[in-house]
Amino acid sequence: MYAVIFKAKMNTLDDRYFKMASKLRDLAIENYGCTEFTSVAEGSEEITISYWKDLAQIKSWKNDAQHKVAQTIGQAEWYQSYTVQVVEILREYGSEASS
Repeated sequence: MYAVIFKAKMNTLDDRYFKMASKLRDLAIENYGCTEFTSVAEGSEEITISYWKDLAQIKSWKNDAQHKVAQTIGQAEWYQSYTVQVVEILREYGSEASS
């Protein structure tokens, strides 16, 4: 299992950003096998973590035509700066509430 961690310092966001973000989240899950996609923002900082079964899925997602358009707009308008980390999850544990 892998995770892609996207961290960004944001400029002012517009409606186009929120529509694109929602569309891309759905696209990643429905077309590329993303198993979970979580995004949070605080002030001008955003972090998005998506989870994937393999590196091939991540590569396909990175090269998706709509995702490329979003990347170009993001670099030009939405983000002051950003980093992307692709990490392998070696272990996962936690506590789940029982019903």
